[in-house]
Amino acid sequence: MLVKNTDVLVIGAGSIGIASAYYLKLTAPKLDVTVVDCGQPLAFTSAQSGENYRNWWPHPVMKRFTDRSTELMEEIARKTNNRIILTRRGYVLATRNSSLDGIIDDLTVSYGEVGEEEIRFHRDITGGTYVEPLEADWMLAPSGVDVLENSRFVQNVFPWLDNTVQSVVHIRRAGTFSSQQLGQYMLERFREMGGKRITSTVAEISCETRFRTVLGFGESEIRAERLINAAGPFINDIARMLGTSLPVENVLQQKIAFEDKVKAIPRRMPFTIDLDPQCINWDDAERELLLQDPSLAPFAEQMMGGIHCRPDGGDNGTWIKLGWAFNRTPSPVTFEPILSDSFPEIVLRGASRLNPSLKTYFGHLPRTMTHYGGFYTLTEENWPLIGPMEIENAFVVGAMSGFGSMAACAAGELCAQWVLGTTSTPDAVALSPKRYEDTALMAELRAQTSRGLL
Repeated sequence: MLVKNTDVLVIGAGSIGIASAYYLKLTAPKLDVTVVDCGQPLAFTSAQSGENYRNWWPHPVMKRFTDRSTELMEEIARKTNNRIILTRRGYVLATRNSSLDGIIDDLTVSYGEVGEEEIRFHRDITGGTYVEPLEADWMLAPSGVDVLENSRFVQNVFPWLDNTVQSVVHIRRAGTFSSQQLGQYMLERFREMGGKRITSTVAEISCETRFRTVLGFGESEIRAERLINAAGPFINDIARMLGTSLPVENVLQQKIAFEDKVKAIPRRMPFTIDLDPQCINWDDAERELLLQDPSLAPFAEQMMGGIHCRPDGGDNGTWIKLGWAFNRTPSPVTFEPILSDSFPEIVLRGASRLNPSLKTYFGHLPRTMTHYGGFYTLTEENWPLIGPMEIENAFVVGAMSGFGSMAACAAGELCAQWVLGTTSTPDAVALSPKRYEDTALMAELRAQTSRGLL
């Protein structure tokens, strides 16, 4: 059997594992770091990324975490002449409610505590100091939050939204980026700094004086002083090999993307979310057919809010993406997830309530439509797990549900700090498995009505 030695073994070559390896080598260049994965880098869950980012989160710890990740992405954008195609038109949260008390409370908790970004209210038709998202350049966009509480003003700024929308919350430090380019950049730099990558399955891990990881069918093994579990939806499989478990579950979520041949969605439209629950606008015959099938009947009833739409491919692109993370049922992870044939029409119908121009595609989505899905690996509170596991010198970085790509940089940096013993902030503990020992924090998180899940 071929035996290899390394200082740190990273299991998983998705965006999170690559970022962890990258920041380890960046911080400690002499450290020998090896990444192992059974497939090509960035090819499983990372390939299904929505490629959006935001610093909006209903808790200051998570806001600081996503702010840090955005700062690190901005550093890379500057170094690479924006190879990662970072844009910033923001996140638009739309509602038909004139009262935004609950949303404003969440915003105040996060932005108010940080104190560096302001919440600006616009109740007059002129908008005052409101800056429209005309420019995609992230360096020119404002920060903070704009709250538009005048339906006529909303229609003036966002004429493509349904005229029943009463209010809009515009998160400004948000936008899109290429998660594949970000991951490739970090992987290239990791290799340039002497990092190693192996393509193989992990068959067995034993904890002796060092971690002994058997690869493939036993043809080789890696012995490592420290181990990072960055296996995405498989982090609990790796945890079980180590004789422990993690408080996570996997939920399949789906999206579609298609060429917008009739230009239903303006290219300058920000990533837009319909916050309101809805009953999809099926006709009577369609609704009756749905009710006759137990697996489809829920789609004939009121459904949760959170459906989202955005242009894809930049200002000169022609595609759009639609998503709706309404699934809440955990399922086993497979490399080829079974997608619902009904999802494309469901998400299109749902999205058309906010963007009525999408109705033109009812019943005849373009043949070029892509229907894809990935597993959200998440904790009950939808916070990541970054830090020490119960096994000495074993670390986990994962459970980032739908925000893994946008949080990859901060997650990788924080994981590297844990491995190197340089963490120093309370946030590091709050984002680690150690938070479950903090009864006050966990009670606070379980009491939250919003988990930031999209």
